[in-house]
Amino acid sequence: MSRGKPGPEQLDLAAGMHTCLAENDYISSDGVDCRNYGVLDGLYEMKEIFAGLLDVSPDEVILGGNSSLSMMFDNIASNASHGVRDSIPWQRQGDIKFICPVPGYDRHFSICDYFHIKMVTVGMTPGGPDMDAVERLVESDPLIKGMWCVPIFSNPDGCTYSDDTVRRIANLKPAAHDFRIYWDNAYSVHHFRGDRPEIPCILRECEKSGNPHMPLVFTSFSKISFSGAAVSAMATSKSNCDFIRKRLAVQSVGPDKLNQLRHIRFFGNAEGVFKHLVKIADIIRPKFETVIQIFNENLSHLEIANWTDPSGGYFISFNTLPGCAAKTISLCKEAGITLTPAGATYPYGNDPNDSNIRIAPTYPSLGELKQAMEIFCVAVRIAALEKQIQA
Repeated sequence: MSRGKPGPEQLDLAAGMHTCLAENDYISSDGVDCRNYGVLDGLYEMKEIFAGLLDVSPDEVILGGNSSLSMMFDNIASNASHGVRDSIPWQRQGDIKFICPVPGYDRHFSICDYFHIKMVTVGMTPGGPDMDAVERLVESDPLIKGMWCVPIFSNPDGCTYSDDTVRRIANLKPAAHDFRIYWDNAYSVHHFRGDRPEIPCILRECEKSGNPHMPLVFTSFSKISFSGAAVSAMATSKSNCDFIRKRLAVQSVGPDKLNQLRHIRFFGNAEGVFKHLVKIADIIRPKFETVIQIFNENLSHLEIANWTDPSGGYFISFNTLPGCAAKTISLCKEAGITLTPAGATYPYGNDPNDSNIRIAPTYPSLGELKQAMEIFCVAVRIAALEKQIQA
């Protein structure tokens, strides 16, 4: 349970992708031979599907390989070594920084750490990052070059940015002219209860505010088709796309277009993706309900923990008493349960309160999950009791 991995039964839903291409089916609708080199930014039909999921134009989409995380890494690497459009490379500007809402996604923090980018934390609210803090920092410090955002069903809290938060982000007036918003839309279509959240499109809002090149939107099929054989995408301004294609011309001879064609044949269009997601939701929903039920039955009356109850995404954010997260995770490990490491939801692995634990319920079976969460609740109680005795 250390990562938000789809379970085997969820992956089985896409089994038809193994056989959806016939032996002679390798030509796209616009005549591309998908077996060969070329089309660096991906098949137009696949762009149309992503455009339907992201509410953007296909001409604003560039396709990548299996992982959107790789696209984020590549873009930061390029910005560091060659700059953003006509800017000086980040690595020649000094000790650059990124805004990191916390608790947040550990892999975002790992990318920053790899490139020696200083991480500046701001707190999360139910409607997204603390925008008073974001505005104060971004608009006063020219070394702040970017901000991580998970706008829908954020990792790990599961909150969705309010319309006001989206618009305030789009209306930032950064001290750095080469500031970029890294908008990770990994969970935007992964609702399992209620309606899919709809928030303003960050590309359109940035256009209105005079910041058309500021956002880079990332997403993928990693939790829709096969996590190990998906397609990723980035949406940004057409001018940014032109700039990125120049890098791709050096970096690549073309993506896996046959895999893109498989996705096109299997899903058909964005509507086909949404129909598939209903099946995924039916698998995921009972797992989240089971975890919340066990927490309510075992912990709600003790006042030693609190947790989120999201309507989508892949995580539950759980908070122990201060100083108890690491102990809880250690006790679970002794019992054979692997959880996300303590501190992972904070930069440098340093949770100042040692209290936040990211729960990832999607991979285990319902039976395994129930047993694991019963043990987890015992571990939370033991850790809290030991802490209270020490006090």
